[in-house]
Amino acid sequence: MTNVHDRLTRLRTPAFAAPMFLISTPELVIATSRAGIVGSFPAPNLRTSEELGGWMGRVNAGLSEPSSNDWPVAPWALNVVTHSTNARLPGDLEQVAEHRPPIVITALGSPKPVIPTVHGYGGLVFADVISEGLARKAAEAGVDGLVLVCSGAGGHTGELSPMVFVERVRRFFDGYIVLGGGICSGEGILAARALSADFAYLGTSFIAAEEGMAESDYRRMVVESDASDLMVTRAFTGARASMLKPSMVRQGLDPSELEFKVAKMNFTGLKDQEIKPWKGIWGAGQGVGRVERVEPAAAIVARFASEYEAARARMREICA
Repeated sequence: MTNVHDRLTRLRTPAFAAPMFLISTPELVIATSRAGIVGSFPAPNLRTSEELGGWMGRVNAGLSEPSSNDWPVAPWALNVVTHSTNARLPGDLEQVAEHRPPIVITALGSPKPVIPTVHGYGGLVFADVISEGLARKAAEAGVDGLVLVCSGAGGHTGELSPMVFVERVRRFFDGYIVLGGGICSGEGILAARALSADFAYLGTSFIAAEEGMAESDYRRMVVESDASDLMVTRAFTGARASMLKPSMVRQGLDPSELEFKVAKMNFTGLKDQEIKPWKGIWGAGQGVGRVERVEPAAAIVARFASEYEAARARMREICA
């Protein structure tokens, strides 16, 4: 495997396209990685480990050719759920060992079960965390990077301000930090870097990407919504999640009755009856108001890159 560390230093823009449940696809991963940032998708988007292997194979094939741009093809990441209820994890790890995603991001559980497999083939393990305590445990487990999910993130979200979270984690962790929470612009990416994060985590902007599998109504809702349309609740997955209130209303639900409801957390699988409580309930982050149109992922990345370079130029003038 090409050295992942080296490839991470040569991204067009220091950012990850975050893995999104029932949205991210191999085509979206390929498009974002070829455009110069780290693309990713979550394993729960597939119903079986065998199907997961098929998706990973498609991504590897799509990224096997050199980039025709000035930057190399970026590495990609697989997101796996390591919660104790995920009985599929051993089968997923067999597929990981075969297809070797350069980066594996763990979520909703300890990264320990994943590390031997991924480090065995030279890949990197990042842990998705929402608190300093979880960050410390992941660091002690030996991860290469931490994804700090802060207040403002879409889907499963955190509570801490990014300014507080990064500063506290940098006291004990010198590995990679990916910062997420309402980042929807090149200026936001630069702000993450200024806070000492290595990369920004961007999800909401890519809900509207043409290569994803978000329903057309979901894309339209994201384009039409802003932060006032969001609510954080545990009603659907058991974990804190930032969801679009209009999607709840669309399903005949009253958001005011769901804000403090807590569902039982369960990741035993994605059979029809198990995803039914989430069906049609859509997530987004606080940067949703910056999403103005449905467009190709490459156009979204190009805009981030342009904004990022412009913001860097402004900062050079300010700091001169």
